[in-house]
Amino acid sequence: MDSKKSFFVDDAEIKKINNFLKNVYLHENKPKSYYIVTYGCQMNVNDSQKLANMLDKMGIIEAETNNEADLIIFNTCCIRENAERRALGNIMWLKELKKKKPNLTIAVCGCMVQHKDMLPKLLKQYKFVDIAFGTHNLYTFPEIMLTWLEKKEQIISISDDHVIAEGLQAKQDSPYQAFLTIMYGCNNFCSYCVVPYVRGRERSRRFYDIIKDAEILVNN
Repeated sequence: MDSKKSFFVDDAEIKKINNFLKNVYLHENKPKSYYIVTYGCQMNVNDSQKLANMLDKMGIIEAETNNEADLIIFNTCCIRENAERRALGNIMWLKELKKKKPNLTIAVCGCMVQHKDMLPKLLKQYKFVDIAFGTHNLYTFPEIMLTWLEKKEQIISISDDHVIAEGLQAKQDSPYQAFLTIMYGCNNFCSYCVVPYVRGRERSRRFYDIIKDAEILVNN
């Protein structure tokens, strides 16, 4: 891997993403409520917290149950077999829910979507899924959401760029504990593990960005 390559999303791109977020907030046909289902490890939990924070800023409120939500997001795992089976089974259940609620938006993200062998199977078996996006472009979710609202056509957004997008705050479930990421990915291609394929090669955050996030967490 080229050591000179920058893995960091530049400020101009982050600003553009924030503008997409504002446009979703102003969109009259945006979902009123959301519900996120998370499978797998703490990385997925943290990703879901970041998505929740974006949705809150879009003016979409968190529903108490999936039956009450207008947008349901399944954040999937393909690293743990049990989590994979549970995700696939529960996504199929949404097909029946969508028959009752035709305006329900169903999104699937996470490692299962990022995995090149799982995505075709997922899309073939679950054609009712409206949005699918991978682990590397989670930060573009506001743009994905706005595109869906304007076109109402199935969106598949997968990127192989192993980037780091700073400034994505997570919605905290507890005032006493929180995740603080210091690196992403893995360089150890173990025969039993798909992490390098779905989370990318190892890349570390900058020291001052980590300290900045730690200070924000302490102040909160």
